[in-house]
Amino acid sequence: MNWLSNIRPPGLKNLLGKRDTPDNLWVKCPKSGELVYKTDLEESWWVTPAGAHMRISPRNRFRLLFDEQRWEAIALPPAPRDPLKFKDDKTYTSRLKAAKSKIDGREKVEAELGGDPIRQDDCMSAAFGKVGGTPAVILIQDFAFMGGSLGMAAGEAFVAAAQMAVAKKAAFIVATASGGARMQEGTLSLMQMPRTTLAIQEVREAGLPYVVILTDPTSGGVSASYAMLGDVHIAEPEAMIAFSGPRVIEQTIREKLPAGFQRSEFLREKGVVDIVSDRRELKTVVARVIAHLMPKRRRKADRTSTTIAPPAVPDAPLPETTKGGAA
Repeated sequence: MNWLSNIRPPGLKNLLGKRDTPDNLWVKCPKSGELVYKTDLEESWWVTPAGAHMRISPRNRFRLLFDEQRWEAIALPPAPRDPLKFKDDKTYTSRLKAAKSKIDGREKVEAELGGDPIRQDDCMSAAFGKVGGTPAVILIQDFAFMGGSLGMAAGEAFVAAAQMAVAKKAAFIVATASGGARMQEGTLSLMQMPRTTLAIQEVREAGLPYVVILTDPTSGGVSASYAMLGDVHIAEPEAMIAFSGPRVIEQTIREKLPAGFQRSEFLREKGVVDIVSDRRELKTVVARVIAHLMPKRRRKADRTSTTIAPPAVPDAPLPETTKGGAA
């Protein structure tokens, strides 16, 4: 026995005992490797001093974009769960329950940050509010829920949010973050690609803007469908935007890819992305874009609906040809 234990005054053990400290007080920057105080990260919308844009939750994304951090949650329709009775080392239903439990725990913690409640049963969350004074429906894809994979529930959510934008005569804004289609739903997940495309067409026919915010990562079937169909594409810095990853491409073509390949800045140079915006300036950029697009599209829709069709003119007879074949 240590001799100090014999002379230690009563209560000193409790006074000098190990204190519990939060295990998430510091966060490691993925770009520089330095430790950043979590409170500082929250104040900078999870952008590190080195410029790394870390992934954020739907609640934080809503707080970032909506005026006065106020929004009205949109109830998303239910979708069949485990339609193929899929099972690998775990059942699909057990994976869904684990993912739902994870985001519910996060939402319970983040609710103290402020903002209206959100509803999330899968990887999508939608809400209605104003961005820079312009009515907008925002749909957020959450990578924390099974990699933001596109399945039947996500497809139903996209269609419902697009229809809400049409009903509210609001801009439709989608923030993407996905690894692609959800393999546990097979072909049913791939069917969501044309469904979301048709929903976008309804928004366009209503004369409303469709703006896409590309976040890290956006890949697979999502990048092959609604992520690349926006009127304007805004990306966060250094976000990976691709169909398949660079490693797969290098192994296929057996060539070294250019530096920064499939990143936001590279794609902006190639014309795939329109704007690369720092997250802390994202609301200003989005507000300016939809404010510019809304009046033009409204006037175009009004002209289309009020223009009187010209009277039908009978087809003119074809000119007679000469013996040489010239008219």
